Amino acid sequence: MLNGKKIVLGVTGSIAAYKSVLLLREFIKAGADVHVIMTRSAKEFVTPLTFKTLTGHHVLDDMFADNSTDISHIKLEDDADIFVVAPATSNVIGKFASGVADDFISTFYLATTAPLLIAPAMNCNMYRHSAVQENIARLKERGVVFVGPASGELACKKEDIGRLSNVGDIFEAVCDILTKKTLTGKKVLVTAGPTVEDIDPVRFISNRSSGKMGFSVAKIAKRSGAEVTLVSGPVELKPPKGVNTVNVRSAEGMFGAVTEHYQKCDILIMAAACADFTAEIYSAQKIKKKGAQNATIALKRTVDILSEVTKEKGDRIVVGFAAESENLTDNALKKLRDKNLDFIVANNITDARAGFGGDTNVVTIIDNNNRLVHHDIMTKDELAEEIIRKIGQMLEQ
Repeated sequence: MLNGKKIVLGVTGSIAAYKSVLLLREFIKAGADVHVIMTRSAKEFVTPLTFKTLTGHHVLDDMFADNSTDISHIKLEDDADIFVVAPATSNVIGKFASGVADDFISTFYLATTAPLLIAPAMNCNMYRHSAVQENIARLKERGVVFVGPASGELACKKEDIGRLSNVGDIFEAVCDILTKKTLTGKKVLVTAGPTVEDIDPVRFISNRSSGKMGFSVAKIAKRSGAEVTLVSGPVELKPPKGVNTVNVRSAEGMFGAVTEHYQKCDILIMAAACADFTAEIYSAQKIKKKGAQNATIALKRTVDILSEVTKEKGDRIVVGFAAESENLTDNALKKLRDKNLDFIVANNITDARAGFGGDTNVVTIIDNNNRLVHHDIMTKDELAEEIIRKIGQMLEQ
């Protein structure tokens, strides 16, 4: 997701400096090449050796040190894809806003042309001070992206604004900046998760879908510049930031939400595992055993959402998923044709690497020209990137 990207991480003298280590690990796990710049005060909280060990690069902390054995800071200024300062103190924000260049981090800011993301962390009174607010406003006018600060318990034990934002939120903001905006101006509708079909107030029918695949698709589509609506069944996932999330419970509820938003979308990606059957009769009271050894629940078919909405497909791009336990290609091809899809993502749910609830998938993508492309094990985020990349290619044709 960040493969080949060069990130310069600036760390300043805040008690939250230890969290920059966690952020660094997320960047590295995502494939980025990370170089760290530290202020003198930051070294009072975290040692340069920590960052050097994790990145494999010399830490830039001294304007006059001999760093000839490592990449020169001049080349780094030219090669950086993004400059991230987390945590950023009021002091460094003031330097950036005023054009002061009296240490490595402030000099790097003036010398690089890479986009800048700042994640502030400071005392609540400092953050609210008019001087700090004016400096932040000045930097925002220059196009600097700010993430946070967040509210919560501060080092001074107050519950207030000033905490460094969640590492995941900073990471997502960086990914958003570095992702090519192939879906700008497009409205994308994504479905995710299972549906729950109630039998009585206690019992229901559902499936093992976690919603992870659909949530990944919604997140990557948003990163790619789209306006995203996510219709989700009951899941235990945090909705992606910046995505309009509509929560539903049943297949009927999902059909209603999809029908409502379908008319306004350019792209539909149906990743939900919507129930095929629901109880024919819902009991308003809990069904009692009454001494019976066996019981039968009559089921009826739910509406086939994809088949219904694609009757008015127009020029929309529609993507489906096929979770199969046998005859994967034949079943996926049939679904592709029957439901008038542009392409389908098929996976064998009996494969331990691709089943419900996991973080990885192994899929075959089949388009409406019967072209099959197999993708070996990959994370669901990586698969979502492949799906959005393929949609972007279609839009360019």
